[in-house]
Amino acid sequence: MPLQTEANLIKKFPPYLFARLNAEKLAARHKGEDVIDFSMGNPDNPTPQPVVDKLIEVVQDKKSHRYSTSKGIPAFLRAVSRWYERKYGVSIDPKTEAVSAIGSKEGLAHLGLAVINRGDKVLTPTPTYPIHHYSVIIAGGTLVPISILDGPEAFLRNLGKAYSKARPKPKILIINFPHNPTTVCVEPDFFKEIVKWAKKNQVLVVHDLAYADIVFDGYKSPSFLATPGAKDIGVESFTLSKSYNMAGWRVGFIAGNPKVIASLAKIKSYMDYGIFTPIQVAAITALDSPEENLRKLAAVYQERRDIMADGMNKMGWPVDKPKAAMYLWAKIPQRYAKMNSLDFSMMLLKEAAVSISPGSGFGSLGEGYVRIALVENKDRIRQALRNIKKLFS
Repeated sequence: MPLQTEANLIKKFPPYLFARLNAEKLAARHKGEDVIDFSMGNPDNPTPQPVVDKLIEVVQDKKSHRYSTSKGIPAFLRAVSRWYERKYGVSIDPKTEAVSAIGSKEGLAHLGLAVINRGDKVLTPTPTYPIHHYSVIIAGGTLVPISILDGPEAFLRNLGKAYSKARPKPKILIINFPHNPTTVCVEPDFFKEIVKWAKKNQVLVVHDLAYADIVFDGYKSPSFLATPGAKDIGVESFTLSKSYNMAGWRVGFIAGNPKVIASLAKIKSYMDYGIFTPIQVAAITALDSPEENLRKLAAVYQERRDIMADGMNKMGWPVDKPKAAMYLWAKIPQRYAKMNSLDFSMMLLKEAAVSISPGSGFGSLGEGYVRIALVENKDRIRQALRNIKKLFS
C-alpha cells in the first residue's frame, strides 16, 4: 500500500488557477522585465505610522511575546465594539458578539468548520472571492451558486428561486458587498430584504465587509449588522487589510449572532492561540483612528480608478467605474473575445508586461471577464495603459 500523502478532500481541489500565472510573472521578472502587477488585491500603500509606532512600542514589552488568546484580547474586542457604534450605530457586546480573526480568510474558513455540517447546502454568489466557496468545500458542504453578474435585484430573485428548488434546503447564505470581484454594491434596503428572507427560512447569513471603506463618489457601504434583526440570523466579517493597508498583519474580526460567535470561538480555541498581542494592540490604534484617514485612502483609489477606467475606455476596452472596492471588473475586449480569461491574462503578461487576474479564478461565471486590482501608483497605471494600448493598435 502506497504512503498516504494527500487527503481525499485535497484531491477534490482543482489546480490553483493563479499558480500558472504567478509562475509566468516570476519568470518574466527573472528575465528583467518590468511587470506591472494588478493581479492581487494587495495594498501598496504603507500602514499608517501611528499603527506601526504602536506595534514597535508594545513589542518591546517582553510579556507581550507570550501566547495570546484565540478569541482576541479584551481591549481589541472593545475596539471592535467602538468601531461598530461609531461607524454604523450598531451595538456589539465585546464579550459575546465578537471574535478576532487572523485575517478574514482564516475567519471565514474556520467559521465554515464551526457551522457547516457535511452535506449541508450553502448559497453563495458566483463569481466570488475563492474562500467564500472553499470554506464550504473544506467543511464538507455543497455549494448552491447564484449569479451576481446582473446586480443585487436579480441576485435576490435568483436567491429565492435557488432556495425553493434546492433539496435539502440550504442552511447558510454567504454574501459580500461591496463585492469582490464584480464590485457590485448594495443599499440598506437590500439587507432588509435579506434579513426578512433569512428569518422566514431560518437561513444563517454570513456577510463579508472587506471593502467597507474603499468607496467613491459619495457612496457609503452599509453594514449588514446595521439592519434591524440582522444579529438574530447572521454575522459579519471585517479585515483591516484594505482599509488600513495592513494586509500582511493578518488581523480582522467576525461579529454578530452570539451563538455563532461562540461556535467560532470554540473551534478557534482548538486551532490557534490567536493573533500576536502587539498586532492586536496596534490594530486598536487603527480601528480608533479618524475617519478622515479612510477618506484620504479612498481618494487615492478613486484617482487610480479614474485613470485606469478612462484610459481603457479611450483605447476601446469598455469598463464601468465602480462605486466601491479596489478593482475594475471588465469583459475581455471584443477583439480577443475568443480567448478564455486565463489565456487572455497570459497574453497580456507576455505582450504588455501587465499582470491581471482571470475571471475564471473566481468561479465558472467569471469566464469572459478579468479583474484589475488598483494596487499600482498613477505613473505605473499610465505606463500599463501605454503597454496595453499597443495591443489595440
